Amino acid sequence: MAYTTLISADELQALLQSKAPLMIFDCTFDLMQPEAGERQYRQAHIPGAVYANLDTDLSAKHGAPGKGGVVIAQKEAGAPASGGRHPLPNRETFAAWLSSIGFANDMQAVVYDRNGANYCGRLWWMLKWVGHDAVAVLDGGLGAWQAAGGATSNAEEATHFRTNFVPGDALATLVDTRQVAERLDNPAQTVLDARAAPRYRGEVEPLDPIAGHIPGALNRPFVENIGPDGKFKPAAQLRAEFEAVLAGRDPSTVVHQCGSGVSAIPNLLAMRIAGLGTTALYAGSWSEWSNTPGLPTRQGSEP
Repeated sequence: MAYTTLISADELQALLQSKAPLMIFDCTFDLMQPEAGERQYRQAHIPGAVYANLDTDLSAKHGAPGKGGVVIAQKEAGAPASGGRHPLPNRETFAAWLSSIGFANDMQAVVYDRNGANYCGRLWWMLKWVGHDAVAVLDGGLGAWQAAGGATSNAEEATHFRTNFVPGDALATLVDTRQVAERLDNPAQTVLDARAAPRYRGEVEPLDPIAGHIPGALNRPFVENIGPDGKFKPAAQLRAEFEAVLAGRDPSTVVHQCGSGVSAIPNLLAMRIAGLGTTALYAGSWSEWSNTPGLPTRQGSEP
């Protein structure tokens, strides 16, 4: 049995005991203190977990800056697959990283963080993008694991033998700035912005040069997917909440975005959990949109 959306702490315990091919990833991160995530990993992680760094493993090495100006990724061989502050590495580069850490095509992947699935969601989506369906988010993250009596370790993990991970057909949809811009005001596209409401409305902007949002975008802050227990809300509740935000729009038209394509993914995952299908990601997000000359922006709330 493959886990493809969420896995509970108890299910992970059983999976570990089964000795099935498995790799666990700790994706803990802090945007304001990029070194903090790895420090937390070294202090305590699920035994055997590999650390996946948002900046160096899950983003192209030459990510674009924010307020100081952005250099949008060139569309050439070896170039990132998106622009913005956390540009996606291309599929081949990501597959090479998976091979270098010993991840193989027959493995179940389990990803977690300490951040409400904000950063581990990135790796969940990227594995789908390279055709690997057997990847699940540990519901509740490290906190749920510890609450269920799961052990942690501060030991340095053994080096894995290199594998040859082979990308397959993409199981996730990626769209770029041109595609989003061409479909503004088109009912075939519904942009869903995962940033906090003040940033969406343009009242504050700590990272990018322009405040506001993509015209027509709806707002669904990604933190609203998580309940008081630190886990994703029940599927029926998530479905009702997303349907309220969409207000009759077809869920299949949704394109998710945020500041740099990371915190949009909990919304994408939540829609999958809710039974609302596979939706698209605009990975460049506001950091690429707001730095692309000539594109419209809007402040306030949408009607």
